[in-house]
Amino acid sequence: MDIFKYHAEKASEASRPLSDRMRPQNLDEFSGQAHIVGKGALIRNAIENDKIFSMILWGPPGCGKTTLAGIVAAETKSCFLHFSAVLSGVKQIRAVIEEAKQQQQLHRKRTILFVDEIHRFNKAQQDAFLQHVESGLITLIGATTENPSFEVIPALLSRCRLIVLEPIPSDNIKSLLTAALKDKKKGLGKANLRITDEALDHIVSRADGDVRRALNSLEISASLSAGMPENLQKNLYKDKTIQITLQTVENAVQKIALSYDKTGEEHYNIISAFHKSLRGSDPDGAVYWLGRMLQAGEDPLYPARRMVRFASEDVGNADPNALGVALSAMEAFRFLGRPEGDLALFQAAVYLAAAPKSNSIYATHGMVKDIIDKTGALPVPLHIRNAPTKLMRNIGYGKNYKYAHDYQGAFIAQEYLPEKLRDTIFYAPTERGYEKAIKARLENLRKIKNRP
Repeated sequence: MDIFKYHAEKASEASRPLSDRMRPQNLDEFSGQAHIVGKGALIRNAIENDKIFSMILWGPPGCGKTTLAGIVAAETKSCFLHFSAVLSGVKQIRAVIEEAKQQQQLHRKRTILFVDEIHRFNKAQQDAFLQHVESGLITLIGATTENPSFEVIPALLSRCRLIVLEPIPSDNIKSLLTAALKDKKKGLGKANLRITDEALDHIVSRADGDVRRALNSLEISASLSAGMPENLQKNLYKDKTIQITLQTVENAVQKIALSYDKTGEEHYNIISAFHKSLRGSDPDGAVYWLGRMLQAGEDPLYPARRMVRFASEDVGNADPNALGVALSAMEAFRFLGRPEGDLALFQAAVYLAAAPKSNSIYATHGMVKDIIDKTGALPVPLHIRNAPTKLMRNIGYGKNYKYAHDYQGAFIAQEYLPEKLRDTIFYAPTERGYEKAIKARLENLRKIKNRP
């Protein structure tokens, strides 16, 4: 069941992907994640002292989650079992628990269970681990690319320590690629390859912090340069240097999708960054995150709808034109389609980011909703009720209503709220943008209304 040994049994060294061959075997070879594996850091101490605790490793693809588990497997004196959430179910979980019990009873060994892609387990499957993690029968190491807050049940998450891994820095990836080109045992050293700086930088930039993606890109590029993949592990080019060029890399890598999952956490991270850039009056940030969404394949009408919402929520009457701009941009996109319609979305994003901001409408909506929830359906004052029939007029509907246009400035002081809410102020405009003029007018009208 050990994922870190099966390659030796099933395949030759040369047939394994470069990313697997170059996998670090110990902490000294591990690159990146200094905050958890550096000298004196939490995971390093746990591994070196063989005091592994239950943990959830959360990070993007290619950041070292499985590699860390492999190092634990190599260093621990415990029984180490590997478990794939993709291929396993409750039946397999029970088998693992039974094996853990035997290891404890017969060999007095604890069991460390590594569960890859633990987010793919449903609630019932995750529940099956709870008792045994709690009792200490198994030490659980779960790996996930998804936010554990959403994908791991709270009871299990509370029994594990959350370890957050970051994307691998570009300098580290560049060093790993250079090492892979030189390594004659595990890497591509036998092929006598050289790579231009531009080609190397292109692979690194497209990797987005994913070491596996970077090494796979290098291997494909090397295969194209060497002619045949199997030639890379043969000593065929000891007298000839093969150069990997930018063009070769571009042909090999082509277009690697940006890290973006339209239903996952990164989706919400990026739309949050977009919204906050708009709110923070940063058009540069707004257009960048909008571009990220569009280039990654997001439905363009999604950010368009968010901008329509934003125009009322965060701009409001500070610039009453903002809502019209956002709606026009959405309609223009529907009319033009892509790529021409993208410009309308970018125009709206820049306008909204540069507009004066007010959340008074948003605050007003929330206040009104809260008051209605608390007070229920208060009766409409008689004087502003509709009175289309004689009976209604006879019982007081519309009585003493004052028609505003009959008075100077089309304003006359009268109450429009239910008696219980008399003189309540819901809308409080700011001093920003057009709301400054609105505020001045309302303050004047309220003075007139309250004048004896």
